[in-house]
Amino acid sequence: MNALNTLLNGLATRCQTLSWTLMRVLSSTMFMTHGFAKLFGERAQPVLGGMDFFGIDLGINMLWVAAVIELFGGALLVLGLWTRLAAFFAAVLMVMAYLTAHRAWFPTLNNGELAAMYFLVYFVLFAKGAGPISVDSRMQGGGR
Repeated sequence: MNALNTLLNGLATRCQTLSWTLMRVLSSTMFMTHGFAKLFGERAQPVLGGMDFFGIDLGINMLWVAAVIELFGGALLVLGLWTRLAAFFAAVLMVMAYLTAHRAWFPTLNNGELAAMYFLVYFVLFAKGAGPISVDSRMQGGGR
């Protein structure tokens, strides 16, 4: 069993950079599709109007704001550019989405799984950064 653990630990260590990059890029690419649909899909969101924000009429459509964060913030996250800032806004957006559109507690019943998972991914990206294969890393003199 020790030989198997040693083998798996070695393999896992060699996969860390690739797995971190794939998690950041694939989750952010999927995140972007939500913003794209809100901005350019069949039910594209207008800039003005729309729903209230926790009972406050801000004059701007909050779904449009969400779409901009999803599409353009997602693009920054795919590149690993300004990762902590983009991940912070994405994580906050997912908390707001969960609290407004998925009010019941249990995510399976309220269709809040994606909001919860995206929150977790972007909270971790905020905390840990983009990783070595990113524009952020290149700008700091690291990367490959």
